[in-house]
Amino acid sequence: MTTTELATSFGKEPSDITSAITVTLMLRPVGALLFGIIADRYGRRIPLIVNLSLFTVIELASGFAQNLAMFIGLRAVYGILMGGEWGLGNSLAMEVLPVKSRGIFSGILQMSYSLGSLVAAMLYYAVVPHLGWRALYWISIIPAVITIAMSLFLKESEAWKQQRQEQRQNGVHHYYQAVIDMLKAHWARCIYAVIFMAAMNFLSHGSQDLYPTFLKKQHGFSPGQATVGTIVGNLGAICGGIFFGYISEYLGRRRTIAICAIIGACFVPLWILPSQFGVLLVGAFFIQVFVQGAWGVIPAYLAEISPENFRATFPGLSYQLGNLISASASQIEATLGEKNPLPELRDGETIPNYGRVQGILIGIIFSCVLVLVIFGREEKGKHFFTKSA
Repeated sequence: MTTTELATSFGKEPSDITSAITVTLMLRPVGALLFGIIADRYGRRIPLIVNLSLFTVIELASGFAQNLAMFIGLRAVYGILMGGEWGLGNSLAMEVLPVKSRGIFSGILQMSYSLGSLVAAMLYYAVVPHLGWRALYWISIIPAVITIAMSLFLKESEAWKQQRQEQRQNGVHHYYQAVIDMLKAHWARCIYAVIFMAAMNFLSHGSQDLYPTFLKKQHGFSPGQATVGTIVGNLGAICGGIFFGYISEYLGRRRTIAICAIIGACFVPLWILPSQFGVLLVGAFFIQVFVQGAWGVIPAYLAEISPENFRATFPGLSYQLGNLISASASQIEATLGEKNPLPELRDGETIPNYGRVQGILIGIIFSCVLVLVIFGREEKGKHFFTKSA
């Protein structure tokens, strides 16, 4: 979002700034593994507070970066912390929430991403033109500070306490022994989770990242209109994530994701074919209702299919590895769209056919998600610990 401003401030090209994004993305699985192991061994609450505290410091420091090397170094640490945060927060939330409430809270949890994107977009236009890009990084620590304050009042997960006690009683005193036992018993599930999350991340990135460029470059709409398209898509994402997260309590996790994949594929033409801005907005809204409707089920689904004693590491690492695999989604779409332009010219220049490439890719990914979820596990309503009599 602040790529242009950072490039100007540091005297670099925008392509140089995107290297910070790449580094952040590449290190997220490292954070998921590191903090997942810590959380599975020592509890969820304290590692989460430590993660958020360090996150706050690094985000604040990013606003004081004096050159690109310093900024990239800070964002590298940020990537590790960001990668660990999702697994920590998801494991704690899914373990302390009532079983029957997992679905709707799963949707609320995952759609906080879309809400954050909306708030960030609004802050960008309200803050950056007047106070500069640094102020945006300083202001962004506010949600983390609030979350840290709320976390101080949380209790440790009873599910983790019970699982840790059972490990000791069963003679599993060394973490590496538990890891080896888990991989022997659940290696196929681990591979499945990474492949499934790669498909889900392709679905998300492939339908979101290049869409503003599609509106501006292919259709010639203004940056302001492209921003409106992003906002409308995020509103659809919030509605879909919460609604289908809730519905998954009745239909099941896999069936809900399958429904989203089938119906979402039907909205692909409306999402990319119209030329009128208003009609495209309708398509943007509904495609995200079903893309993020499927995503709204993910936090609960991954927690429920996680092997025992790895409910922080398994969801977080599979999520971030899938995210890493799918990182090239927008680049694939952009490259193929530019190499296969529309037949007509605009102002003497070729027009990239981003729409066709996006439509084909998302149609294929919807199909992949459908096939994968059909062969997946269903453990809706799984109890993570046994209450004492």
